[in-house]
Order: sequence, then structure tokens, then C-alpha cells
Amino acid sequence: MNITYHGQTPRLSEAVVANGFVFLSGMVPENGTDAESQTADVLAQIDRWLAECGSDKAHILEATVFLSDMADYAAMNRAWDAWVAPNRAPARACVEARLAKPEWRVEIKVSAVQR
Repeated sequence: MNITYHGQTPRLSEAVVANGFVFLSGMVPENGTDAESQTADVLAQIDRWLAECGSDKAHILEATVFLSDMADYAAMNRAWDAWVAPNRAPARACVEARLAKPEWRVEIKVSAVQR
């Protein structure tokens, strides 16, 4: 089996590719202060990592969205709905969770297949 690691640090890899599957780590915001702008930032990161791994948002199989407060659900969905590939919405779960940094409103983890 061929496994490749992308964005590897001693602790984690940002992405791992194995047998045509792409697994991204939970992506957290680098910019933005509210849930909608942070979600848009995270989705842009997902686009970049998927492209590096030979995939794109139309090939996402599943997504897990972690919100620090479910009150941000509508704001997160505004960014998500504007981004998701038409007629290719992945299976998705959304849960409330305490995130590693208090300023983070959202974290998203996806798995996809290569193009």
C-alpha cells in the first residue's frame, strides 16, 4: 500500500493519501473573527489541501464540522452552502465541541477520494 503524508510535523500530518483516499486533519481558522468568516477560511484551506492531494470539494465523501457554540450553526452554514459543490454535498455531521483555542469558532475534518 502506498501512503503519502502532506504537511507533516512530528505531531500530525495535514493530509494523508492512501489507496486513492484523502484524509485531512481537522482544519482550524487562520483568519476571521466570526463563525462565517472563520468557516470560509477553513473551507479555503480544505480546497488547498485537497488540490495538493489530487482531489477537490466535488470528491469529498464525508465531513465533520465542530462548532464551539451551536448558536453559530446558521453562520457556518451560510459559508458552507456558498462553498459546497453543487449536487455533490458530502455526508456531514455537525457537533458542538470545546475547541483547542477559545478564539476558534469552527473546525472541519473531511475525507475525499482522488480525482
